[in-house]
Amino acid sequence: MSETPEQFYRRVSGSIRRPALEEWDTFPFEGDIRPRTLEQPSPEDVSRAGQGGIECDGCATPDEKFLWTDANWRVRPTAEPSGLPLVLFLEPRQHFGEPGDLPDDLAAEFGVMISRIDRAILSVGGIERVHICRWGEGSEHLHWWFLARPSRMLQLASSFAEIWDDMLPPTPQSIWDSNLAQVKSALEGSP
Repeated sequence: MSETPEQFYRRVSGSIRRPALEEWDTFPFEGDIRPRTLEQPSPEDVSRAGQGGIECDGCATPDEKFLWTDANWRVRPTAEPSGLPLVLFLEPRQHFGEPGDLPDDLAAEFGVMISRIDRAILSVGGIERVHICRWGEGSEHLHWWFLARPSRMLQLASSFAEIWDDMLPPTPQSIWDSNLAQVKSALEGSP
C-alpha cells in the first residue's frame, strides 16, 4: 500500500526528529540547529530543466566542453574548481531522465563506467574515496556525481562530502587542472 503525498505529510508532520548529527565526526556545523517545519505537499512537483529533452543543456553541450567522451557516455567537471580535489559528472550521451529509463545495454555499461571513473579519480593520488551520488532535481538529463574525498580528511567522509565541497575554498586552478589531466589520461588509457 502506498501513500499519497498528503497522507505522507499528515503522518510525518509534527513528528520530525532531530538525529544527533553533531555527534558524527563528519558533521560540518557547530552550535544549535533545529529541523525546519515540513511544508505541505506542493500542488505540482518540480519542473526540471530539459524536461522531455526539450531545450536540454546536457544534450546541447558540445563534446569539447567535456573532459572525456565515447559513443555512449560523457564525463565533465564542475564549471569552476570546487572545494574537493575533483567533482565530476557522468552523463549518457542520449537524453534519459531516470536510471530506469536506460536500456539494459547502457545500464550494464554504466556499471563499467562507475568502475572506470572511480579508478581514474583514484589515480590522481591523495584521494581515499570516491563518493558516487545521484540527484536529479535540477536537470532532467540523467547524471551522476563523483566526489573525490582526500585521504586522511575524515571529516569530509560520507554523506556530508557534498556540503563540505560547498564550504571549502576552491581548489587552486593549477591543482584542479592537473587533477583533470590525470583523470582524462587514465580514462583514455582504460579499455
